[in-house]
Parts: sequence; structure tokens; C-alpha cells
Amino acid sequence: MGGATPVGGLRRAPRAFSGRAATTGPDGSLDADLLSRALAGDDSAFGALVDRHANALFGLAMGMTGHTADAEDAVQETFAAAMRGMRGFEGRSSVRTWLTRILMNKLADLRRARRLHRAVPLHAATPGLARPASERRGDPFGADVRMDVSTMLARLSPEHREIVVLREMQGMSYRQIAEVLGVPPGTVESRLFRARRRLRDLLGDYLS
Repeated sequence: MGGATPVGGLRRAPRAFSGRAATTGPDGSLDADLLSRALAGDDSAFGALVDRHANALFGLAMGMTGHTADAEDAVQETFAAAMRGMRGFEGRSSVRTWLTRILMNKLADLRRARRLHRAVPLHAATPGLARPASERRGDPFGADVRMDVSTMLARLSPEHREIVVLREMQGMSYRQIAEVLGVPPGTVESRLFRARRRLRDLLGDYLS
């Protein structure tokens, strides 16, 4: 998703998504300032928001879909929706949380439309995570136990997958996840507990 071709009136990020699941910085005041300037008609300010958050959102979308084109489309649609709806942003959450909530809605729309059941290559979206054995040629540590996490994550329900991706890949707090998903923090805790238990069960199946 490179270049500077406008799509739906939105300037694309000037470089391709890297897939890194980290933001360029936690400075919420800078985000708020950029959004305020964008509301005043400063197109470059909205472009700066895209640059700050595109890679993190792409990492999240990759974790949920496992498909580069789908992830890129979802992120592009997220920023287009944010541009259209930024006057409705009330500042009750951070800009990052607001963008993440839009993205999760876009991903839910994508699941409903396409009924995606692809394996999720979690290693591709999370630097440092072990790659599946089938992709590790000549690995001297091939005898070590290395889960095919992509297959296991794909076997989770969408509800459990999103909670794992938001917490473990995006590093969001329970409060932030609750804001993104529109559920109480207690629900986040219980879903995460069940999702982790399911992952442990899958690991047990893997080792048996």
C-alpha cells in the first residue's frame, strides 16, 4: 500500500506499511493537536496522524485477518471513515483508541462480508515471534518446541482472537480494550481469561 495515490479523498501513507505493531509514540496531546488542526482544514495534519498510526493499525489488522490486502483495505477504510467522522470525535478516549475502534468495526464488516477463515500469520505482524517450522529452513534449533501460533490463533473465535491481538500484540490496557470493544472492563478480563485458557488447550493438543 505505497505511493501517494488518493483513495476516497484520503492521502495514503507515504511509505508501505511495515507490519510493526507499535505506534510512533504515546503522546496523546500531539494527536489531539493534529486532529484539531485537521478539523481546521490542515490536510497535512491529518496526513501526520496517518503516519503516526498506520503501522500499528496495520499490525492489528494483520493479526485479525492474516491477509495483507485485506489488512491494507481495512486500514485505508479506517482512515477514510476517520476523516469523514472526525467532527464527531468528542475526545472521551484517545485518538489511538478512537482509530482502533473504527478499525475493529471495519474488520467486523469484513468478516461478515467474506466469512474469513484464513490462518493468521501472527509471526508476520509481531517482530521476534518464532516463525512456523515449515518456514524455518536449516534452523539449528528446529527440535525446540515452537508452536505454529498462526494456526492456533486462527482456531480461536473472532471474539477471543480480537481480545488476544489487542492485549498481547497491541499492548492495550483493559480500559483501552473496553473502550475499543464497547464492553465493561470486567468483560475484557473474562474474555481474555477464556481466550488464554483456550490457547493453553491448543498448546496441549500441539504437544500431545
